[in-house]
Amino acid sequence: MASLDPRAVLKDRPSAGLIIGLVIAGICALVTFSFDVLDGDPVRFTIALGLAVAPVPLLLAGVLALDRMEPEPRTNLIFAFAWGAGIAVLLAGILNSLNLLYVARALGDPDSARNLVATFGAPPVEETLKGIVLLGLLRFRRRELDGPTDGIIYASMVGLGFAMSENVSYYLAALNHDGPQGLAATVVLRGVLSPFAHPLFTSLIGISVAYAANRRGAPAVVMIVAGWFGAMILHGIWNGFASFGGLPGLAVAYLILMALLVVEITVIVKDRKRIVGLIHHYLPPYERNGLVNQADLFMLSSLRRRRQARTWARAHGGKSGARAMSDYQLAATELGLLHERAARGGVDEASFLTIQRSLADLMAYARLSFPLPERHQARAARGFPPPGYAPGAPAPERPNGHGPGAARPGHPPSAYGPGPFHGPGGPPPGPAGPPGAGYG
Repeated sequence: MASLDPRAVLKDRPSAGLIIGLVIAGICALVTFSFDVLDGDPVRFTIALGLAVAPVPLLLAGVLALDRMEPEPRTNLIFAFAWGAGIAVLLAGILNSLNLLYVARALGDPDSARNLVATFGAPPVEETLKGIVLLGLLRFRRRELDGPTDGIIYASMVGLGFAMSENVSYYLAALNHDGPQGLAATVVLRGVLSPFAHPLFTSLIGISVAYAANRRGAPAVVMIVAGWFGAMILHGIWNGFASFGGLPGLAVAYLILMALLVVEITVIVKDRKRIVGLIHHYLPPYERNGLVNQADLFMLSSLRRRRQARTWARAHGGKSGARAMSDYQLAATELGLLHERAARGGVDEASFLTIQRSLADLMAYARLSFPLPERHQARAARGFPPPGYAPGAPAPERPNGHGPGAARPGHPPSAYGPGPFHGPGGPPPGPAGPPGAGYG
């Protein structure tokens, strides 16, 4: 049976608004690069563009590696990156240039004006333009903001896009004014030592927006404002120390940036533990429907075990088996997060039941595609995981196959489990799911 796409179940399809937004972002990026070409010859522009783009795949891989427990929709990630690389950079460049002209005329000193604008003018402009897309996610994709990790991921995407396009201008200016040595120094500073500066600045907005996604009223607004000011202040400290403090000031700003990086990695690790806790809290009642068992919960508890399960599925079922396992893991994670969102009042009953049934259906169909070798089917029917699926998993509570840790052979698992909107007496009414839930 063909694997289902969890994001298709959640109706994650490119919308007309997304397509229009990407087109506008692309046009803005072209306009920005056109200005850069006018500032130098095409050969120098090509060198600057190549140096700016070269580290982006590695940086994107680093950001996405933090998002493996509950990956965000690709369309949202692409749009966030495109917004930063096109719309935000173009508008920020125009506003910063106007600010620079005004301050330079007022002071009569271009160098002092440049330092002042970099410290006090550019941070509010750039962080506001980057943060707008995060507010858009809060308004139109609130359901995707399940915790601080999501806010950090989206902020990092828009920040990486912004930094990439901005670096083209910096590299070209360094090459034009200081030659190869100036270019090398700028590449080391911006591309090697501080490639995550913009993502870290904007991540403070991302965290605050993710917090607001699960809150209502004044606390949400206060948190967003605090995150916004935090991003602008951190950005201003970085630019100010670099502009006025020389190398010692830059070193202090760099230490502050690294401290924030450590803090955010700690936040992400704790958020993963929170998600695992949600899985263990909300999914056990689905055992009676055959959607999960103790081995599944054990497998879902860590990224290493999830990867091991996908390796097992690929070894026995090829690409389709690995895809089925990936679908199952993502749907199970989303189901735990859905329950948490409902417990906080972030989803109404009708929406909860619709999404719950879709996710449960996906889990059931994905289990049907698990590549279970025939020689292991008898033990699997009693709740024992096949070798390589979840090594170290606890044995089923009642190995005769009639306990909560194992589905009964031939028992058709319901696609619906318990929810916060009905009592413990049983699942909501509706048709049963497909018969035979894999080996579970």
